[in-house]
Amino acid sequence: MNILFFTRLFHPHIGGVEKHVFEISKRLIAKGHKVTIITEELSTKKIPRCEIINSIEIYRVPVGKDNWFKKFMIWKWLGANKQLIANADIIHCHDVFFWYLPFRFLFPRKKAYITFHGYENYPLKSKQIIMHKIAEKLSIGNICVGSFMKKWYGTKPSYVTYGGIEITNSKLQIPNRIKQESAVFIGRLDEQTGIKTYLDAVKLIRKKIPDFKFEIIGDGKFRKEIEKNFRVLGFQKDSERYFLKYSFAFVSRYLSILEAMAVRKLVFAVYDNPLKEDYLRMTPFSKFITISSSSSELVSKISFYLNNSKKKEKMIEKAYAWVKEQTWDEVTNMYLKLWKIKS
Repeated sequence: MNILFFTRLFHPHIGGVEKHVFEISKRLIAKGHKVTIITEELSTKKIPRCEIINSIEIYRVPVGKDNWFKKFMIWKWLGANKQLIANADIIHCHDVFFWYLPFRFLFPRKKAYITFHGYENYPLKSKQIIMHKIAEKLSIGNICVGSFMKKWYGTKPSYVTYGGIEITNSKLQIPNRIKQESAVFIGRLDEQTGIKTYLDAVKLIRKKIPDFKFEIIGDGKFRKEIEKNFRVLGFQKDSERYFLKYSFAFVSRYLSILEAMAVRKLVFAVYDNPLKEDYLRMTPFSKFITISSSSSELVSKISFYLNNSKKKEKMIEKAYAWVKEQTWDEVTNMYLKLWKIKS
């Protein structure tokens, strides 16, 4: 089958959606399918607009500035390259259904699907909910990353996923000794990841444990502000190797949570609004991680597990037993079931 994915950003850009699409694409190709990606051009990197990576055919659209006119640049490019749509057996959008919207009517018989990844912000705007509903109605089926979407967007999921992991990875070597009073944050430095709650917690912890080790892996709009008091390494490839160096994982997004559980790290997730609380609690793994609403609550839970190593290990093993079944192969099979293609 010829599968066409639409995604705003893609490899080598680092992010959860980017990794999701990349991992699925590699496995689809291994099963004998052709995968084509349409994505935005990365203005910060000199990358060819057309190239093939891991047998994935990639087209990067020159969108110019990120403003209201961007969608017209995308529609113009797609109009000039509509043969990509005509040749596809499956059209699958990752959030950006509005890219395909005009062509949904030009190609009414094309099988079109969508994956809804995460949420935009809180509080949700009515426009965002309406766009979700339009995408859902104009798609044959959908995959929701998180069951919270049914409550907050009114979406009826065809399937629900939380992402995937790879348990075996020869590149990851476990350090001989890990400092118990240590944690690593991995993710974007913005409101959705709870980075400021984690930073406030570290400041409180260090009043009791001055040598508490903490590292930040990520980037975003808060970086300059954070770097006044903390060292920031920026986004790194193979982030799993950083989890291995620390006792605790400070992460609040699905993919990072799964990756931390897969290398047997106790996850401390945080929320600051009711949507994000449901995002975390309405999951099958909520009972295998700690969830806090404030820095003081987070500090209390960290202190508890520092003093109760057996309960910490029990939580970690339960998380690992669940997450080891959440492989990218299983997620790929979910897509094939959605498209009604034999795996």
